[in-house]
Amino acid sequence: MGAEARKVAHGTRPEGARDEREAGLQVRDMFTRIAPRYDFLNHFLSASFDKIWRRRTAKRFAHILVRPDVSVLDLCCGTGDLLFALAREAGYLGSSKDSTRVRFVGADFVLPMLDIAHAKRRNAQRGTLFVAADALVLPFRGESFDLITTAFGFRNLANYENGLREIARVLRSGGELGILEFSEPESGLLAALYRFYFRRVLPRIGALISRNQMAYSYLPNSVGRFPRPEIIAEWMEDSGFRNVEFERWTCGIVTLHRAVRR
Repeated sequence: MGAEARKVAHGTRPEGARDEREAGLQVRDMFTRIAPRYDFLNHFLSASFDKIWRRRTAKRFAHILVRPDVSVLDLCCGTGDLLFALAREAGYLGSSKDSTRVRFVGADFVLPMLDIAHAKRRNAQRGTLFVAADALVLPFRGESFDLITTAFGFRNLANYENGLREIARVLRSGGELGILEFSEPESGLLAALYRFYFRRVLPRIGALISRNQMAYSYLPNSVGRFPRPEIIAEWMEDSGFRNVEFERWTCGIVTLHRAVRR
């Protein structure tokens, strides 16, 4: 990546946000407003494919989750679905014998989302914990985790490169990173149908059910502006990661980015 490209800060910019601080505040406000209907809309608008994507992500990291002393952080965790999927996968693999020790941590800066995650936790695995934290300024010591994941949250960071550097800071050398994000099919009839649904149908349904038009117009706009997987891979390499790779799922609707901390 050229020197000029590195000078440009890349991150989400909701309409009207003038800088990173305002972008972060707007994102937090949007998700605060839609929190009560967030889970329902995720499952409904994706035809429950979001559950499949999270389970598949957890299985991709089974080789880490099998460790009895594994320490996992899920960033921008929302209501906790990916963290619970990771904890369940570890349980299936027999690595959850000590259920009293916290090994799975979810972090988010939207408090109503965390309230829902806490409520769901009562019926989920022990050993999970949810904390209020900004992904760009994490309250953890360096090299604290073996695995860091995020599902559909990285795209909402006000500065992607700073987010990757902060992830690298708290991830142990040899630890792994998984970023699951929406993407757009590249070409063909499916791409045209997807864009029609994502830009015309989804915002109207989301706004009707959530009663927040801004949030569900922001979603397709943010996906359309999100860098291509190849660019994200370059940023990951520049931020201290190796073995960077990505795989597209469900005809390119989502992409899982993976890397190892140097």
